[in-house]
Amino acid sequence: MQRRQPTSTRRNGSFSFAGALNAKSKSSPLLSICLVLVGAVLLLVYAFSGQGLFGGTKIVSKIEGDFSCTLELQRAVTILKTAFGNSMRKVLHVGPDTCSVVSKLLKEGEIEAWGIEPYDIEDADGNCKSLVNKGIVRVADIKFPLPYRAKSFSHVIVSDALDYLSPKYLNKTLSEFARVSSDGLVIFTGSPGQQKAKVNELSKFGRPAKMRSSSWWIRFFVQTSLEENEAAAKKFKQAASKQSYKPGCQVFHLSSYH
Repeated sequence: MQRRQPTSTRRNGSFSFAGALNAKSKSSPLLSICLVLVGAVLLLVYAFSGQGLFGGTKIVSKIEGDFSCTLELQRAVTILKTAFGNSMRKVLHVGPDTCSVVSKLLKEGEIEAWGIEPYDIEDADGNCKSLVNKGIVRVADIKFPLPYRAKSFSHVIVSDALDYLSPKYLNKTLSEFARVSSDGLVIFTGSPGQQKAKVNELSKFGRPAKMRSSSWWIRFFVQTSLEENEAAAKKFKQAASKQSYKPGCQVFHLSSYH
């Protein structure tokens, strides 16, 4: 009897070890699936983190920090075209990444588009280089008079360019925009609370962006004798409502000098 007891123990031990192997082999597929799912999640986090899904840059722009009214403008091009119709025939865009805006305007058809890049064009692609070589896009300091005759364009559209100017230069710059346009100005500007240039980009802009409220802009427009283009503002609002478009930037419609 005493000899049978260790034999029984060995058998029980062997059974337990085999059972453990069987349990491990049964759990292996489940473990593999879990590992695959965890890996997939990690890959998704890595892929989207660079696009701003988890606190990164929401909108990609070549020179903006984490918000771009220039990209907002590109979303609004069809709204502007609907609102202004055939009167929007020759447009000057002023702002960073103007090559992209000009290309977008040209795709609308029946629109002549030109651009001024207030800052140096970096990492320009082939399309942008072509626009620069043709003289359609040029780099110019907007604190000085624009190289165009009066009323050279039907509309001047500005984005991400005025937020970096002090009131001293804003006065002269807005007057120039009004001078070279015949049918109005459209200004896309940031709102208080929207972050702009990164610290390492301030050397390019010369000063940090100043996000001003709508009331500040309205007072400034009055002081510089620039009047709201009420008819244009109404058309834009109606067109935006029909297409369920809500601008993420402040949009001002001003009359040109006559």
